[in-house]
Amino acid sequence: MKIPAQVPPPPVLSQDTQAMLDSLQLAVTKTLDRKRRLGHYAVQWVDGAPVLVGEDAPDAGTPGETVGHKSAA
Repeated sequence: MKIPAQVPPPPVLSQDTQAMLDSLQLAVTKTLDRKRRLGHYAVQWVDGAPVLVGEDAPDAGTPGETVGHKSAA
């Protein structure tokens, strides 16, 4: 019989810390919405890896490759 993993309760934050977290979340939400409306792509962290999200996102290419920069020849 498998015992389900217990999820720890969320941390209790001070009022100041909660206000900072709320402010940061609002700023990120607004910025991502603005980028979406302007047709700009965003980089998000998904399942332990960066993912380019948006209609104009460049092709990721091969892993480890720098995207969007040209090397000096």
